[in-house]
Amino acid sequence: MAQLLGLLLLSFFLTSILLVPFIDLLYNIKMRRKDQVTTDAFNKRTPIFDRLHGYKKGVPIGAGALIIGVVTILVLWASGLLGVKVNSWEIFILLFAFVSFGLLGLIDDVKKTFGYKGGGIFGLRLRHKLIIQIILAFIISLIFYFKLGYDFINIHWFGIINIEWLFIPLATFIIVAFTNAFNITDGLDGLSSGLLLICLTAFWVLAAQIIDRSLALFIALWIGSLLAFLYFNVYPARVLLGDVGALSFGATLAVVGLLTGKIIALAVIGGVFVAEVTSSLAQLLSKKYGTKKIFIVAPLHLWFQNKGWEEPKVVIRFWLVGILFALFGIWISIIQVS
Repeated sequence: MAQLLGLLLLSFFLTSILLVPFIDLLYNIKMRRKDQVTTDAFNKRTPIFDRLHGYKKGVPIGAGALIIGVVTILVLWASGLLGVKVNSWEIFILLFAFVSFGLLGLIDDVKKTFGYKGGGIFGLRLRHKLIIQIILAFIISLIFYFKLGYDFINIHWFGIINIEWLFIPLATFIIVAFTNAFNITDGLDGLSSGLLLICLTAFWVLAAQIIDRSLALFIALWIGSLLAFLYFNVYPARVLLGDVGALSFGATLAVVGLLTGKIIALAVIGGVFVAEVTSSLAQLLSKKYGTKKIFIVAPLHLWFQNKGWEEPKVVIRFWLVGILFALFGIWISIIQVS
């Protein structure tokens, strides 16, 4: 544990040193949020979103790329030079999700920032990006099944249930769902990154419980880097994750949860993310098939903001709910094995 805490602090200090020049770099290359008209999945205007978030114009985006870079390098260094005993396939699956989904998000950031409208890779539409997410998640699920031997789910009151090859589509769905849940939640300063820190701390406890050093190492380095980023991301944010961070972190959070073998705990610990994506999905379905929208605006954090809650109040209260979900998820996991 002392070694992991030392690596966490190293990740924190390294990210802290690099963040300010990285923010300056984002300013210089004009990787900043634009004042643009946003649309929903049906290409319809979202005036409430534009009104509530117009002040974020000019804030640099893409800090997720730095976190991905720092954590990836430190994971490879720690598992190599420091000789930390790790499961190579676990490290591979974590870094594959971390980097591949990050690259997909980077494409989105470049497209939105520089207004690229041509064909080719930067001309990807929403359905194309979803297809790519499914493909990447499917590859990860295959590694879970064939290389790590995951063909089961662990459910409280029922114990370990062998579902064999059905684990592959289930894991694919969970990864894609959390990828988009995190992306949807990443709307207020400090909201998604703070919630992620809470979730990762809970999973760090579970990783220590099952003595998974590979997972514990990765989480420790990720927490350290996120702590440094959150200092610059709280209201009013000096830098934003961007889709490069949102897609990467959502997918990797799902992988972290799956590696613990506790799918129910993942849904509970990430309960705020689940609530956010559920509210957004319900809103989209009501727009398409219903006669009246369920919410005035979705997801939930926007609904509360539109009700008059100040942004920091929404964020802090969502963090508090996230802490309760995390504690409940840990409790469920502990009583499963007691």
